[in-house]
Amino acid sequence: MKPVTDIVSTVIQYLHRDDTLPLPQLRKLGLIYSSYRFIVSVFFMLMVYINARTDNSSLLPSFLQQTVLSFYVLLSLILLGLFYVVSKKMRRQLAFGLVLDVVILSLLLYTAGAPDLQLTMLYMVVVAASFMLLHSSQALIITLLAIIFVIYQQFFYAIANSMSLANLSDALLMSASFLAVGILSWSLSQRLVQLEKVAASHAREVERLNVINQEVITQMVNGVIVIDKQRIVLANLAAHQLLSMAHDPAAQDLSTAINNTQNDKRQALLNNFQQKLSKQHTQLLKACLSVASGQSRSFTYDLPAIANASVFGKLRVQITPLKDDSKLVILEDLRREHASAQQLKLASLGQLTASIAHEIRNPLAAISQASQLLMEDMAELDAKNAASDNQESSSSYLDMAGNHELYKMIFLQTKRVNRIIEDVLKLSRQQKANQQSIVLAEWLPVFLENYFKGHDVFLHVKTQPIISFDTHQLEQVLINLINNGLRHSSYAHPHAYVEIEVYCVDNDVIIDALDGGTGVKAEELQHLFNPFFTTDQKGTGLGLYLSQAFCEANQARLLYVPEHEKTCFRLIAPAVNSDTYV
Repeated sequence: MKPVTDIVSTVIQYLHRDDTLPLPQLRKLGLIYSSYRFIVSVFFMLMVYINARTDNSSLLPSFLQQTVLSFYVLLSLILLGLFYVVSKKMRRQLAFGLVLDVVILSLLLYTAGAPDLQLTMLYMVVVAASFMLLHSSQALIITLLAIIFVIYQQFFYAIANSMSLANLSDALLMSASFLAVGILSWSLSQRLVQLEKVAASHAREVERLNVINQEVITQMVNGVIVIDKQRIVLANLAAHQLLSMAHDPAAQDLSTAINNTQNDKRQALLNNFQQKLSKQHTQLLKACLSVASGQSRSFTYDLPAIANASVFGKLRVQITPLKDDSKLVILEDLRREHASAQQLKLASLGQLTASIAHEIRNPLAAISQASQLLMEDMAELDAKNAASDNQESSSSYLDMAGNHELYKMIFLQTKRVNRIIEDVLKLSRQQKANQQSIVLAEWLPVFLENYFKGHDVFLHVKTQPIISFDTHQLEQVLINLINNGLRHSSYAHPHAYVEIEVYCVDNDVIIDALDGGTGVKAEELQHLFNPFFTTDQKGTGLGLYLSQAFCEANQARLLYVPEHEKTCFRLIAPAVNSDTYV
């Protein structure tokens, strides 16, 4: 008994499994079949009246036929209308309609008075539709109901007319045909169900990949623009940032709309981006649009300077053709390449200077020590000369006094050379920049308190940016800039002061070091950041050079702004993200 029980349970589970089409496809087929039912019902009504008119024995169809057909036309119309109003109980409507079809066809066969092959064939349409639109168990019940009605009609007709039951073989053959049609329809519907499931699975996978691709494009550091037929169809947030349009609220909306299904809204934002691009970066847009389909091109684009900011740079533009004749434009910030090159320059320069500096330091220490000993001898000679009244010793002391200034000069110059060597060794000891996220509004007050307490250094933070920078290297840069500012400001005014201003321009954070000094002469600007160039006799000429090297190693820039009303050295660093702007 156990195998039989297992077979029965397997059959029950198989009949109750979800083997129907998805609702959208089911709705389409249901509408088609409901329309077919309404047309057939109206056709039956017309044919009955036409046959009654041509029959001399009767001018009107029987009351039963009129009632059945009127009821059938009315219900067919109601079921057709329900498909446009109610969609939650779609399968119940289909099941009710198919059962109604079987009952109406059976009543029409009964009223016909004799077996009608044409009406019997319509059962096959109902059976085929039930296996396509309903669960297998429901379709099987409707098929069995149709077989019972057909066999009963043949049996009832044979008894009523005192005929033999030989005609029942036709009914049995028709019933077998119903089962065959049902099996074929069921197999066809299962193929459709599997195809729909595969298509839905592929659609979900494509959608998932599309979401991943869009998220990757959104988070890319490089700017991405896709141009199709002279029209921009995609632009990520990095493109806005690199093209100095990140402050535009439409840039944030566009980054959100990339994954949005509202194509009209997204296209409107892209059109707005293209208009602003044509105004602010006309040469870039013309260069991209002028590239013929199927051709690639690479060039360097100089970003135009922004008014009152002196923010500028270069972008590498790579145009790559796609298979659908559209063009992919990649915008790459060359500051990263400059930072990598600066890292290599620091490493190679460090290896060279470290060995040279150590070799120079040893004899330099001996010279410095010898000059100090000679100066100590001169100090002892001063003491002896003060205690002695001997005229000869006084004469000898006067001869040696001229050498004391030479000893002092040697000692001071050895100290200056030693400072240069220490700066060079600082450069040689610098490792790869260990960048960290720095909240300037919190970090700068602590830095000034630690290094410039008691000095007039005024901090003005106009925004709340976050930058990525090596904290030790940022300290060295700001210490050099502030010390230079205090020193040169003291030369021009009795009260030395430095102002530090922090603000944002697009996706860049600006740190200005301002002082009241006389500034840099025009002829000295081209040599300002060269090593060992200085306008101060006490300087080594490596402070600004090292500061610029540290900035470039952190993908930042250090420049002098000659058009500013004060002496201004400007540090420009990319913001970590645009959401930090206030």
